[in-house]
Amino acid sequence: MSDEILTGEGVLLDTRPASFATRTLAALLDVAVLFAVIMAVSPLLAAVGGGVDPAAGAAVAIGLVTFVMVGIPTLVETLSRGRSLGKLALGIRIVRDDGGPVRFRQAFVRALVGLGELWFTLGGVALIASIVNRKGKRIGDIMAGTYAARIRGGQRSYPPLVMPYELSTWARGADMRRLPDGLALAARQFLGRAPTLHPSSRAQMGIELAAELQKYVAPGPPIGTHPERFLAALLAERREREYTASMRAAYAARAEASLLHRLPHGVPDPVD
Repeated sequence: MSDEILTGEGVLLDTRPASFATRTLAALLDVAVLFAVIMAVSPLLAAVGGGVDPAAGAAVAIGLVTFVMVGIPTLVETLSRGRSLGKLALGIRIVRDDGGPVRFRQAFVRALVGLGELWFTLGGVALIASIVNRKGKRIGDIMAGTYAARIRGGQRSYPPLVMPYELSTWARGADMRRLPDGLALAARQFLGRAPTLHPSSRAQMGIELAAELQKYVAPGPPIGTHPERFLAALLAERREREYTASMRAAYAARAEASLLHRLPHGVPDPVD
């Protein structure tokens, strides 16, 4: 059963916690990659340990191993927004509990805790925690507020947006600020999924999204307008305005390009 998440950015996600087998395979792939990195730096560790004081060599070796086990996973998950090589191959991503992408703090906590529950215990603690937790979280995920979500799959196609006839005049004359991309996406996904939602959840989501979107349009819709009709009108008008603006920009670019090709360099010939 899929989880529906309305993120802090207003993005409605349809994500499922990854299965235990999928997470395990992804982890094994990541471990294989890290093991290859460790093997690659082993000659460096040996060279460092043989040419310096034993205590200093041991400190450098511990630092390098810690960087490989903690630093590299942290950097990879931060830069890739939760998709290491293993997770990319298996079609999963580490996300926050609210559905948003992981940041440095979450990635660092996962990697630091993983040093104990994955490496020192050979994954035994992580295995038990994942089996017990409903979302398959290991201890690092619980402390970081994250979980592994399955995101692979075909794009969901939604019915085309249609301007409600009773709101067309209002929409054309309304002053609309630029909508945040996440909020616009949340509204679009909600309209596409509304028929499949539970009536109470559908009503609540519609009211909440309409309240958020009303902050970006003035005047507001006519009193008594159904939230879903308001969302459809706003998004349809937004689409039309963006299309018109893009067509004007393309026309201006073509006109400018034609001037640049004139000789000499677009400067009009002098009139005698």
